Amino acid sequence: MSDYVVGIDMGSTSTKLLVATPEGRQVLVASRPSPWTNLDHGRAEMPAERAIAVVRDLAAEADLRLDAGYRVIALAVSGMAEAGVLLDAEGAALAPIMAWFDPRGAAQIGATPAEFRAEFPGRTGLPVGPLASIAKLLHLQADGIALAGTTFLNVPEYVVHALGGPRVAEYSLVSRTGLIDQDDSTPWAAALDVLGVDESLLGRRVSAGEAVGSLTDPEMPAGFRGAALTVAGHDHLVSAVAVGATHTGQLYDSMGTAEALVRVLDDTLPFAARERLAHAGINCVRHVIPGKYVLLAGTKSGLLMRRVLQLLGITDATGRAVIDAAALALPVDGALADGGLEVSGARNDDGVLKIVAQSDGLSPAELFAASLRHGNDMLAECMAVMDREVAPPTSTVLTGGWSTMASVVRSRSALLPEVTVSTHDEGTAYGAALFAAFSVSSSSFEDVAETFLSSSLVADESPLLTNERS
Repeated sequence: MSDYVVGIDMGSTSTKLLVATPEGRQVLVASRPSPWTNLDHGRAEMPAERAIAVVRDLAAEADLRLDAGYRVIALAVSGMAEAGVLLDAEGAALAPIMAWFDPRGAAQIGATPAEFRAEFPGRTGLPVGPLASIAKLLHLQADGIALAGTTFLNVPEYVVHALGGPRVAEYSLVSRTGLIDQDDSTPWAAALDVLGVDESLLGRRVSAGEAVGSLTDPEMPAGFRGAALTVAGHDHLVSAVAVGATHTGQLYDSMGTAEALVRVLDDTLPFAARERLAHAGINCVRHVIPGKYVLLAGTKSGLLMRRVLQLLGITDATGRAVIDAAALALPVDGALADGGLEVSGARNDDGVLKIVAQSDGLSPAELFAASLRHGNDMLAECMAVMDREVAPPTSTVLTGGWSTMASVVRSRSALLPEVTVSTHDEGTAYGAALFAAFSVSSSSFEDVAETFLSSSLVADESPLLTNERS
């Protein structure tokens, strides 16, 4: 009988399930598109039952591909933050999951008392706006859903619960709800008062990799049942751990639907620093690594690049390769006059693709290159703000789906220090599998991670990182 650990990534674009040995050798990956329903005005949602159905479907595929008599000993779930499920006392979902980039809740959070909004950035480490989960909860309340007696679970926490685990709140995920005081990682009473609820709205706080129960879902394959369950935490942070970007001085740039810059801190920053950062759209919140914190700056550059490609009729890998080569053939600054083509909308409080064309000679490559330059401009603003609060980074690890395009890597290398590119295809799912292995180990996280990640290097027979400046 073969024992395995499983990592699940509940991503914005796709959901992945990765199987590995407890020592870290990757065995298989299965993937499905995340089942969003796209609505108007940038809204997107999915019923909670569709999210767990995708997980069951992926597990069924893995069951067919694994050797007979296998056993999954632990399963961990990572994924997007700022998207979750509101459950009633009986466990029924009261509303669909709203995507993290969904703008609903902006009006409601903006209508909260002025003194609450004034304290919010420094207290929670987050900007006031629709991204924090409290805004979505206020929207549901305004739609007539009573919050008293309910529990809010982030998507990874919900999946663990649906598979048989209790209702828990992992620190890195709950840090992004707007309901946590970053001074001590406890629920913020003022936020609960605004919602008219008590601490029971949140599950019991747990650390990433903490075993929280066993998989009992009867719709999962027999080889999965009985596995230890754990929440791995926020996807960007988990994928950073998977490539070893865990030390101060390193910058981690995760380029998915959202582009996230991650800087590791040994402790939280003071209230005033958190306030200044949050006003610039930069979060100071808990890491998935116990006792660590992060600065997390996000943009919607990946979302805008996806929309640009869709606008150009590019929907497959072949089309992406063609435009990648064409964009790479252009100068980094493009071949048009300044102001000839402008793209905007990548700010985290925006997300609406805007294209201004004031020149002839436009081409698909010029449009894609303009979206890359706009992404760089947004990152440069974030970097300048972070560098005023902490020492500037000396190196960068670039990863995520967009990092497979040479034009994207060239663009970011023009801005960020000493860029290396992760060659691991599924960093978040692999990192989640690492946390699964930790959940059933008696060793320290550092020791488990060292063994697990070393196995990945051996299995790939190539370096995990490639230096783009060598």
